[in-house]
Amino acid sequence: MGTINDNRGCSVCAAGKENYTTFSTRLGRKLVKRVQYDYRTPEGELFSYVGKTLEDCRQKRDEWLANQ
Repeated sequence: MGTINDNRGCSVCAAGKENYTTFSTRLGRKLVKRVQYDYRTPEGELFSYVGKTLEDCRQKRDEWLANQ
C-alpha cells in the first residue's frame, strides 16, 4: 500500500481512513511477516498497531473503537 509515515515518522493517515503496510522482521532465527496498521477516526484520533495479519489489526481497531 506504500508508505504510511512521513519523513519524520509521523502517520499520514487521513481522518476516517486506514493505512497499512507489510514488512518482514527476524524473531530469533525466524523471519516473520507483520502488518503496520494506522486508523484515524473522523475526529482525528489515531490508532496504530502492528499485527500478524490485516484482519488481526482490524479486529484490534474495532475493539479499541468499542472502548472509546
